[in-house]
Amino acid sequence: MQGGSSGIGYGLKYQARCISDVKADTDHTSFLTGTLSLKEENEVHLLRLSSGGSELVCEGLFSHPNEIWDLASSPFDQRIFSTVFSTGESFGAAIWQIPEPYGQSNSSTLDCVASLDAHVGKINCVLWCPSGKSDKLISMDEQNLVLWSLDSSKKSAEVVSKESAGMRHSLSGGAWNPHDVNSVAATSESSIQFWDLRTMKNVNSIERAHVRNVDYNTKREHILVSADDESGIHIWDLRKAKVPVQELPGHTHWTWAVRCNPEYEELILSVGTDSAVNLWFASASSEKQASERSAEASRQRVNPLLNSYTDYEDSVYGLAWSFREPWIFASLSYDGRVVIESVKPFLPRR
Repeated sequence: MQGGSSGIGYGLKYQARCISDVKADTDHTSFLTGTLSLKEENEVHLLRLSSGGSELVCEGLFSHPNEIWDLASSPFDQRIFSTVFSTGESFGAAIWQIPEPYGQSNSSTLDCVASLDAHVGKINCVLWCPSGKSDKLISMDEQNLVLWSLDSSKKSAEVVSKESAGMRHSLSGGAWNPHDVNSVAATSESSIQFWDLRTMKNVNSIERAHVRNVDYNTKREHILVSADDESGIHIWDLRKAKVPVQELPGHTHWTWAVRCNPEYEELILSVGTDSAVNLWFASASSEKQASERSAEASRQRVNPLLNSYTDYEDSVYGLAWSFREPWIFASLSYDGRVVIESVKPFLPRR
């Protein structure tokens, strides 16, 4: 395991928590990030990695009226993204469009495509359907899942269905299954719930306390990774999910988020409130794990922690792999520091 960082940095003016890969931008390695300032007007930054990979450039700077707690780029239109925001008194969610032309010299105003106004309580996240040009998205508050149909040309979003998770569960986030567009995993205080969007019912669950974040392995069907507040990272085979197929130690403080690499199934990133980003090598299936456990030598052969990036002075909350260049990731610490890193030295041999 190495330490430190040799990444490319970029500083935001204010504190921040969220960053997203612009998956729909097939010509550039791009990320969107937004700030979290209660007293000042907030900003959304469109960042692009230079063609030589040596500089992170702000291609667009846009004003945003409220604190940004969640941000996600549309998978089918590079100019469209969602935010969850707080006014200091209440939460809201909206879909935005980046105007054209744009630049960093002056802060441009975003076009509001639609407000996701079917919520009453605290909104936690917006999830975009991961497949193709789907117009479906989900917004989630502490008690409800809302499925929306978006028409960006008409600047409208209609509620398709809405369902309560029940008073016993306080939802905190989730992930849309890339292998099944009708399935969403939702995290709560006591479990990971699996929802069928055709019936809007919770059809299965993994009882697990204090799950902070989940992500699906895009290359391995049935594999889900979870980040727990205190007990690290767990890899689940959803076909037999009573116990995890692999456990990773996580961070020295809370493990905040996990992301599976979009191309290399064994690579997982995690961030935490210990001011670190960890890169893990993990077996992606229970069959592989069983074969590794069959011999003592293979059990001890590899330290799953490939690298720890520690060039941060604050908790790291934001994390995103690049879909276009899957050996590159962006991380974001609470003090507004964005860092781009390459994991090329750690790519599995093929």
